[in-house]
Amino acid sequence: MTKKRTTEYDSPWKNITESFFEDFMRFFFPEVHEQIDWTRNYEFLEQELQKVVREAVTKNRRVDKLVKVWRKDGKDALLYIHIEVQSQYDLDFPERMFIYHYRLYDRYGTRVTSLAVLGDNQEYWRPRSYHYETMGAELSFCFPMVKLLDYQEKWDELEKSRNPFSMVVRAHLKAIETQKSPQQRLDWKKTLHKALYEENYSDKEIMELIVFLDWLLTLPDELTRQFNDFVGQYEEAKKMDYVTTWERNGIEKGILQKSRETVTVLLDTRFKQVPQALVETIQAVDDTLLLSKLFKEAILIESLESFEQRIKEYGLNDDDRKKCH
Repeated sequence: MTKKRTTEYDSPWKNITESFFEDFMRFFFPEVHEQIDWTRNYEFLEQELQKVVREAVTKNRRVDKLVKVWRKDGKDALLYIHIEVQSQYDLDFPERMFIYHYRLYDRYGTRVTSLAVLGDNQEYWRPRSYHYETMGAELSFCFPMVKLLDYQEKWDELEKSRNPFSMVVRAHLKAIETQKSPQQRLDWKKTLHKALYEENYSDKEIMELIVFLDWLLTLPDELTRQFNDFVGQYEEAKKMDYVTTWERNGIEKGILQKSRETVTVLLDTRFKQVPQALVETIQAVDDTLLLSKLFKEAILIESLESFEQRIKEYGLNDDDRKKCH
């Protein structure tokens, strides 16, 4: 029986944004990019953001980044970047942006700015602000927003761009477009894979983008085998010896291991001592979607005991772990 794989957006966006953060800012927010001094190091503040997320009373959480950068005027600044990858309208989204922003403002003052990238498939949903008024008191909060669907009309520009996020956007749009058409998704995955080599990306960019394509453009097992056969034949024909299918699989395994370690380190940071049995259970997880869920649980869960209970609810018990080895 063919196994159906579910498209999972959060983790690939999280990884690709970290890997090419300057390219991300240049591509989506060029005016903000121009204000940053890129000769100085920037820093992702994961622990600070995790604390804000734990305290914020919101229902849905997606991919969020808090990054410390230096402005060209010599002052430091904090960029709160929310990447929304859900596929449906969310009435609470503007309020969530406001809640996160004011909690960061409470800690860091006016050094904080909030940016949003919307990856949903709702053409007319374009939130840019949050506003409320109560008995004469009034507040408006506005934030820059990018809608990925808008790039559908800029496909030619995306194909000409050398920025890695031109490929990221193409992959994301085709992931949405081909959700109900596996064969069409396979065709587009082949097309985009070939474009990686033909559009003069660097070796590092190619390897990172290959992982992104695989993660976003998921296929049933049979079509996955067809795609892997295509990759082997294509790379052999092109005499490309620096990113083989085996190396690509190795990269994917490395990303999986990094995700497992992130969950474990986060639990250890919050609860000080993680039982070895729980560590082994996490190490046995081979599902990117489940690892993404465990990452969110590790941020929000109130106790280690509750996390262990959630592990059981996901069906990750001792017997399952033995089967994985």
